[in-house]
Amino acid sequence: MHFIPHIQEYFPFAASWPTALLIILTALVGAGIMMAWVAIVALVAVWVERKVSAHMQSRLGPMYVGGFHGWLQTVADAIKLFLKEDIIPALADKWLFIQAPILVLTGAFLAFAAIPFGPRLVVSDLNIGVFYILAVSTLVAIGIIMAGWASHNKWSLYGAMRTAAQFLSYEIPSALHLMPAVMCAGSLRLGDIVEAQKTGLFELSGIFGWYAFRNPFLFLSFCCYYISSLAETNRTPFDLPETESELVAGFHTEYTGMRWSFFFMAEYADMFVVAALIALLYCGGWNGILPWNVGIPESVAFVLRPVVFVLKCAFFMFVAMWLRWTLPRFRIDQLMAICWKFLIPIGLLNIVGCGLWMYVFGQVR
Repeated sequence: MHFIPHIQEYFPFAASWPTALLIILTALVGAGIMMAWVAIVALVAVWVERKVSAHMQSRLGPMYVGGFHGWLQTVADAIKLFLKEDIIPALADKWLFIQAPILVLTGAFLAFAAIPFGPRLVVSDLNIGVFYILAVSTLVAIGIIMAGWASHNKWSLYGAMRTAAQFLSYEIPSALHLMPAVMCAGSLRLGDIVEAQKTGLFELSGIFGWYAFRNPFLFLSFCCYYISSLAETNRTPFDLPETESELVAGFHTEYTGMRWSFFFMAEYADMFVVAALIALLYCGGWNGILPWNVGIPESVAFVLRPVVFVLKCAFFMFVAMWLRWTLPRFRIDQLMAICWKFLIPIGLLNIVGCGLWMYVFGQVR
């Protein structure tokens, strides 16, 4: 585990502990931190989205509960959901119905283990970090399909069928449009990809080192991956699995209370995960827009790096909220056409084009 050497560094008395005990301790600490972070991200994101949507529609949004601009409104809603009755339909498949929201949240939660917030701020520093996140994210789709099937509701089943088509389709362009950044860095380890963006063309650093601005193929992959990520996280204009105007609420129509809230916690956790991937692979990760870390003491940089990274993630989450309240929803045929007719061919061409660019300009590792 990545944290073990640092635990021994900061707490010398832990050096005498058995390795198995340190591994268990590290796993528990890492899981606790990530669970707390997922909860905080979900609470803050729900409140921010309410305010963003309200301002875009010339409303005020939450204002009174919790004081300044209703900042505790989401906490009050969480308490309300916790106290609400948990209803399971009589004809539902009880076991699958109960397990589905847990699986959805687990899929979103597992991805956080491989996301580095700084050079040493990562639960598990995997050398296949990109592949791992793409793999565990598929659990979300499986959980949603389970929820739709188990509910014994035709609207939920329609939502599950759309989820199967949408997730299986958009997993392909998502992976394809991450590959150019992996090719340039020569590694699937997220930390290595960030470090490779410290210095760009002509030894320029800061924003000029980010892969999104290295060459036109990387920039196109950056834009296309963001579009694919909206579909993977069920965000408008790709929210076909839960279209309120057509399917009541889609796959979670029959869910109430905390089980219902698990789906929304997972949605905002997934939003943060894809925003983190964009920031890490294409926008320099914890590297700033300017080469601000030159000459800064390591103790200060240790604090600033995760702040810069989280701010980048927050920006991409804000853009997703902005798009939700700006664009109309696609039809299902339009959604599939965007994937198979545009994003996948562009992804294949980008990989070839990026490889040729690296060869011509001597960037082959």
